[in-house]
Amino acid sequence: MKLTILGCYAATPRTITNPTSQVLEIRNRMFLIDCGEGTQVQLRRHKIKFSKINHIFISHLHGDHCYGLIGLVSTFMLLNRTNDLHIYGPKGIKEIVTLQLRLSHSWTSYGLYFHELESDESEVVYEDEKVLVRTIPLKHRIYTNGFLFEEKTGDRKLNVDAVQEYEIETCYYQNIKNGKDITLEDGRVIENHLLTFDPLPPKRYAFCSDTVYNEAIIPHIAEVDVLYHESTFLESENALAEKTMHSTAKEAALIALKANVGQLVLGHYSTRYESIQKFKEEAETVFPNILLADDGTDFEF
Repeated sequence: MKLTILGCYAATPRTITNPTSQVLEIRNRMFLIDCGEGTQVQLRRHKIKFSKINHIFISHLHGDHCYGLIGLVSTFMLLNRTNDLHIYGPKGIKEIVTLQLRLSHSWTSYGLYFHELESDESEVVYEDEKVLVRTIPLKHRIYTNGFLFEEKTGDRKLNVDAVQEYEIETCYYQNIKNGKDITLEDGRVIENHLLTFDPLPPKRYAFCSDTVYNEAIIPHIAEVDVLYHESTFLESENALAEKTMHSTAKEAALIALKANVGQLVLGHYSTRYESIQKFKEEAETVFPNILLADDGTDFEF
């Protein structure tokens, strides 16, 4: 599981920082999460192939999370994209994008599908044979969702020494990895656990931005491997965090602690601070496993 941070700062883009956007690679799938202004430039800068992005998840309709979307949609068209593109986001996302396409007479030559969200309950919004994505209802000034990305349990791992010992033909290997027992020519039944190892535990990644401190999300993110949680402010600006419905670094760490997550990635920093290192220092007083997102950072889990 690999996470590439394209942008992780709040509000407006600057020459040295970018608004929220990130790419999650999981089980050979590539998902774009949020699409702040400048996202397509960051994708190019970090050599991420446009053609691999078929699913975009938008948390909410504040500009620093979606103003890069129409540019990316248009660039896909100019590059003669043929793959379908699916966009998941709050009700209204379709109107925002299609209005600009209609007025500029720039309809896409590829299939563009919108999956508009308006439920206040967690729901499955994407699923294939390897990955499942659920919403995480967040609490912000407008309707907002986080997203939980979950690997499905993979095939069992073949014990090569064991299958060779029993002289099992390779044509049966996939059945064995699928969990089936094997009957030998002499009638003996070899139980699957003698031929395989348990698959690796499936990984889970939770994206939670933007939100006020909200313990209601804890059941949705409990024991995830990695939690990305917004930390717009430090505790010294706690009153401002409450007013704008954002979180502090300490509050993000409290959520991580109570949810018993593996690692916490902080992001969505206010640009009022000279150094993001202070966010890590504050969070570590509550929760030990802290990573700082920064533009261009890659994390491999």
